[in-house]
Amino acid sequence: MSRLRPVRFGRSAWLALAVLAALVVALAAPTRAEAIERNFVGSAQLDYHLVPLHAKGKTFPQAFDGFTTELAGKLAVDFNDKLSANLKVCFGCHGFEADMMYFDYRVADELNVRVGRFSPSFGAFNLRHDPANHRLADKPLPYDMGRMLRMREWNLGVMPSPFPDNGVEVNGTHWFGDVAQLDYALYGVSGFKGNAKGTDLDFTLSRSPQAYYVDNNARPAGGGRVSLLLKLGEATDVSLGASGLAGTWDPDNRRLYVIAGSDLTVRHDKTTLRAEYLLRRQTFDTNDASAFKYTLPSSGGDFFVKHGFYTELEQGVTESLDLVARFDGIHRVGNVEKDSALSSKSTALRGTFGAAYALDRAFRLKASTELWRFSDGDGTGRQTELGFHLGAVGTF
Repeated sequence: MSRLRPVRFGRSAWLALAVLAALVVALAAPTRAEAIERNFVGSAQLDYHLVPLHAKGKTFPQAFDGFTTELAGKLAVDFNDKLSANLKVCFGCHGFEADMMYFDYRVADELNVRVGRFSPSFGAFNLRHDPANHRLADKPLPYDMGRMLRMREWNLGVMPSPFPDNGVEVNGTHWFGDVAQLDYALYGVSGFKGNAKGTDLDFTLSRSPQAYYVDNNARPAGGGRVSLLLKLGEATDVSLGASGLAGTWDPDNRRLYVIAGSDLTVRHDKTTLRAEYLLRRQTFDTNDASAFKYTLPSSGGDFFVKHGFYTELEQGVTESLDLVARFDGIHRVGNVEKDSALSSKSTALRGTFGAAYALDRAFRLKASTELWRFSDGDGTGRQTELGFHLGAVGTF
């Protein structure tokens, strides 16, 4: 199972900040060449996560409670009408990370080539994964990055977001008059990684500098996304999307994962309804039958399937106040390791109600409460848990 590493504010962190600061200073200097447009933006969120039973010292599986911080700084440079570059450094539960460093070469609206390190186009939430871009403190369960309860048992969500990777992507946009917009993306990236004898992905391997950020099997993963936006009026639009990604995750290039997703967004004036569904099918090594909780069948027992979904309703009440209601969940089917707390069919469901209040255009307060329901107990038989979030997020 994947193990998240503690944050270490060491030499690599200072180096990342120094590189970003140097680029900002250098690119801000005047030049005699053709006009170059530069833009530096960022966001920061401080969140306090309270899990009452955990605070009382009761038996409770792992969770990131207490204070957590997410930071992001992005530098965008437009060299001309065709060429641009983006650099983004972020900080979170995974420490400092080069979330992106890529170049875009735009031949036309319908054809853009992206090369470097970036988050591949997958799903609708990926477009707003920064905490400044969504009203709740944490991410939907399919895209969870460490704040879900019992996160180590579940090994996070279906596809944690953001998921920066090295590779190349071809994307584009085409408008059909003023009423329809078609977007597409095709890409080849290093893909997710895991250990040779592991039974699941190890998400830290994709972010670990000790592995030099390179592929563990020299075989790229391939994927793509297509979406259609329909404008039904001045204040109403509907967006539909489908995404897919497939590759091998083990060093021997034998174990396959396939991730598929669909999404729907409906917006009318100050009301927005979002829904997404993700599925990951993944094979694993079964040579050591004694490592598993359940007897392996003669065939078909070398894979599991993890489903994830969320529905979210966001309602703007005033210019400053937004209310959000979300229902999300994950469901896993398949064999598990012998010491796992999960069963062959495990489910986690969560209901969340929250609010975001803007004290200023660039500064918001966030508050939410979560009710969890697990199909498997926590060792003491508990299947229901409660959590609270209180935080602040700013942009610049």
